[in-house]
Formats: sequence, C-alpha cells, structure tokens
Amino acid sequence: MTYKNLTPEEQHVILHKGTERPFTGKYNEFFETGVYICKQCGAPLYRSEDKFPSHCGWPSFDDEIPGAIRRETDADGRRTEILCANCGGHLGHVFAGEMLTAKNVRHCVNSISMEFVGAEERVAGKGGVLKKAYFAGGCFWGVEHLLQQVEGVVSVVSGYMGGHVDNPSYEQVCGKRTGHLETVEVLYDPDRVDFETLAKLFFEIHDPTQDDGQGPDLGPQYASAIFVNDDEERGIVDRLIGQLESKGYRVVTRVLPMQPFWRAEEYHQDYYAKTGKTPYCHRYRKRF
Repeated sequence: MTYKNLTPEEQHVILHKGTERPFTGKYNEFFETGVYICKQCGAPLYRSEDKFPSHCGWPSFDDEIPGAIRRETDADGRRTEILCANCGGHLGHVFAGEMLTAKNVRHCVNSISMEFVGAEERVAGKGGVLKKAYFAGGCFWGVEHLLQQVEGVVSVVSGYMGGHVDNPSYEQVCGKRTGHLETVEVLYDPDRVDFETLAKLFFEIHDPTQDDGQGPDLGPQYASAIFVNDDEERGIVDRLIGQLESKGYRVVTRVLPMQPFWRAEEYHQDYYAKTGKTPYCHRYRKRF
C-alpha cells in the first residue's frame, strides 16, 4: 500500500488524531461536484451530494461511500471516532440525533484529512481517472437513485441537458419552453465499472420504448436519451440498441452529442434518500 508523505500539520491530524481549528479548513464551505478521498492513501471516502452546510466549522457529510469508513470509540469514551477503513487515518467524529438532515447523521471531518477529486482528475494512489456519463430516462429522481447503487459509481447528480436556455429552473423545464431533458450526470471509476455496463443498466431501469415520457410522467422533458462523449460511447449505445431491437423492442432512445449540463436545484438531489420514498416509475427489468 502506497501512502503519501504527510506534512507535520497533516501528521498531527491524520496520524496523531489532532483537530484543525474550526472554520479554517479549505473544504468547510466548499460544494463542488465530485468525491473526497483520503489524504494519506487516496481511498474514496465521501460523495459531494452527501455534504451539507452544518455551520459547525468543519466539513459535514450525512453519508459515506459504502465500506469507506471505520468507527471506533474515541479515547474520551464518549464520542465515536471515524477513520479511513483502508489506511486507518484519522478523519474526525460522527454524531447522530442532531436532526440536521433527513438521515440524522453528521460526519464531522477535518479538511486536512481529505482531498477533493472532480471529473477527469487522477485519483491519488489509484492510478485511474474518473469519467462522466449522461443519461435521460424520465424523472431524474429514479434514474439517480438506481444508478447510485452501482459499484464503481462515485456520485450521481440530477440536472438538465439538451436545451437552449442557460441554467434553467425546474419550473422553466416543466413549462416545456427550454428544450431540456431531465438528465443525470454519473461520475464513475472506469477501473471498477465501464460505460457499457452503465448504459446497459440504464436501458433496464426505464422503458426505452415509451416515446411520451416515463410511466405517468409525460412530456418532452421526460424523453429517453443518452448524451455521448465520443464515437466510442456512441458505438456502444448503438450496439446495445441493436441488441434490444433484435429482441423485438421498439427503442425510441435518442443518442445525442454532449451538451452543457446544468445541475438541478438542491431539493432534487438524492430525493429518495432524503424522503425515504421509493421510485414510482423506475424499476429493474432484465432486457439483455
């Protein structure tokens, strides 16, 4: 296992379980889209959509990447310490019962224990590059919810794509005046899951034969489409559509070139995790 050489300040927190001063960490008020990884070993720890403003002075998350965090009783015997499950580096503490989010959990993490990685950035210690894929399949709540469960998917963001208005609102898109489709942006590790696997699953969690929306959600903003980054992705999608058509499916999914992606309002992000509800028009059906 390869570890990064730590500065004295990083050693104080990560190795010797210190705490950085409140409101001084670089990620305290930082809300870009991506993933937070361990400063010492590079293991992914938290997704950006699980970060929330707690105003406590340290970065706060209400969920973790599965298997990323180890919990131990703190030396004071009262609090619960959180550590990187991969290398044991100290991250901070976890608290429950504060009712700050629907999940009712707060991971209070030192900024100095983490690094932020956005799309197309090299993951420290892993040798891989994170990539993005874009899928439109009806209400983005359900597509987001199901794609988030795939191993190798780092984060899924709900938003709008394919229209002619910059930074559209949900009301504008629903008004059918902008040309946008409800779309999800999938940030994934291609060393753990490939684009074809994601595209194949996309065709199995929505109805690619419905041309007026998805289930009860009708309108052009709910159309089925995949926005491709290059000819390789287009070829994969065309081949999958050919396989479905050979099985008798009349596929209406459009294959469109990459266009600007606009993040949807925060209340749309992680909708089913926040509400505890389940998708009403998206479910898995084996088609391949």
